[in-house]
Order: sequence, then C-alpha cells, then structure tokens
Amino acid sequence: MLENLSVWIWCCGILAWCAIRYPHQRRARKLKITSHRRSKEEQLLLSGAAAGLVLAPIVWMLSGWPSRWNYQPTPITTAIGTACMLGFLWLFYAVHQQLGRNWSITLEIREDHQLVTSGLFSRIRHPMYTSFWLWAFSQSLLIPNWFAGLTGLVMVGLLYFRRVHREEAMLRETFGRPYEDYMRRTKRLVPWII
Repeated sequence: MLENLSVWIWCCGILAWCAIRYPHQRRARKLKITSHRRSKEEQLLLSGAAAGLVLAPIVWMLSGWPSRWNYQPTPITTAIGTACMLGFLWLFYAVHQQLGRNWSITLEIREDHQLVTSGLFSRIRHPMYTSFWLWAFSQSLLIPNWFAGLTGLVMVGLLYFRRVHREEAMLRETFGRPYEDYMRRTKRLVPWII
C-alpha cells in the first residue's frame, strides 16, 4: 500500500513539473538568443538528467526492472520524500516566475537578458539547481527501488558539477563586475552554507 502511495506522489510531482515547465519552455523558444554555450556534452548531460529523473523510474514502474533492488518504503521516507517533492515544486515554480524571459533550458543569453539578483536570487545564485537536487532527493525516497530511485541523484550530480562552472563563466563574461560582486554576496545552492 505504502509503495503505491509513494509512487503515486512521485507521478503527481512529475505531472506538476510538466505543467510548470511547459509555458516557460514554449515562451523561451520564441526569444532571440544572442550567445550560447551549447555542446554535445551539454546535450548529453541534459539527456542524462532527464533519463535519471523521469525515464529510470518510469521503466521501473512499467517493467519492474531491476526488481532485486526493490525495498519497502516506510512512512518516514514517504513523508520526507513528499515534503521534498513539494519543496521542489514550489521552488521550481518560483524560480521560473522570478527569471521570467531570462530562463532557458540550455546555457544561453537572450536578447535584453538581465541579471536577476532579487527574490530567491538575493540569497542563492542557482535556485533552479537547488530545486533539481530536491527533486532527485525526493525521488530517492519515493521510488522504492535503489536503482530507479538513486539514478536521479547521480545524474543531477553529473549535470551540476559539469555545468555550473561553465554557466558562471558565461554570466561573468556577459555581466562582468556586477556578476562577480553578486557571486561574492551569495552562495550557489543553500543560503549561508554552500
């Protein structure tokens, strides 16, 4: 029973993620790009994150593979996983709202791009990555299979650690001193910590 509940919570979270992301992705396609850092590695990292956060759990749900790594969820893991999923969705929504037309799925600078330093961005530079870490952590608690549950954490880790430095270099190049000052005032993921 608890296994079904935790999986349904994860599924509802994925549907909410799609509903939040779709209008922003649609708008982003219409905006002119002035600079980008797209590469094969970038595409592989984004595809890997999608595979870890969406595809692996869906394959497990539909096929049961790999069943030998299933485990029984507990009320505590389900509750913490649900709280993390809700935190992810709130943060994901808020970040999209605050970035507005400055958001893009890949490393891009848009026409009339602005440096956002208010709201969530007044405390952390990369709240979108923070939201993805929350998503991956919630998945590890809601999907009761070690492989399907933990794949999201591994793939988000790869995306984050391979990409964040390039993203910050692009923003330093675009905004110069204001971005460097902003970096000194803020942490990357968690206010006052990291």
